[in-house]
Amino acid sequence: MPIIQAETATGIKTFEAETGRKLVLALEDNGIDILHRCGGNARCTTCRVEILGGEAGEMGEAERNRLAREQELAPNIRLSCQIRIQGDLRLRVINQASVRNLDPGPRPAD
Repeated sequence: MPIIQAETATGIKTFEAETGRKLVLALEDNGIDILHRCGGNARCTTCRVEILGGEAGEMGEAERNRLAREQELAPNIRLSCQIRIQGDLRLRVINQASVRNLDPGPRPAD
């Protein structure tokens, strides 16, 4: 099983994740505080992560089009709701519900 290492404002957590699972769900199910305000539909960008290592796979059209509307994003910024885990990943969660004092949003469908 792939190993995910997630950096947050409160530290680093490492866990195993099922291949093919949406990254946002793997993060949330392993206790990682992450926003996903649009419910995993590549509409809001609140589930952004910075890929620090590993391979997040090719970006799909919905993700590419949504991120293209944002200014000054680094090329390693991805939407966790659009990534299907294929291998080991090291990442940083950008938006956390607790830090922003928000409800995370509706749980994305698998």
